[in-house]
Amino acid sequence: MRHRCRVKKLSKPADQRRALLRALTTELIRHGRITTTLIRAKVLRSEVDKMITLAKNGSLTARREALGYIYDKQLVHALFEQAPTRYGSRQGGYTRILHTVPRRGDHAEMAIIELV
Repeated sequence: MRHRCRVKKLSKPADQRRALLRALTTELIRHGRITTTLIRAKVLRSEVDKMITLAKNGSLTARREALGYIYDKQLVHALFEQAPTRYGSRQGGYTRILHTVPRRGDHAEMAIIELV
């Protein structure tokens, strides 16, 4: 059954949505903490968790999948070196979402998403 198993559309076509999530994932892994809207942060959480799980696996196939998703090649190599030691004992939940004040222009709910 696939009832109610929908992805958040983020008001974008599929190709733009995928590019947005790839860019946000790359920047979150690079900086460790970014500020974005709450909905984007919630969607981004699952993508980042998938990349860190691939890095913990460490196989060649996992590395190639991560290289196909994350924009920066050196960032992928650094992630695959650091993830097993940093997240080795953790079984998931690699990100934390903190609510912040609404955005001034359109009053959108904002959040900080960071790596744990």
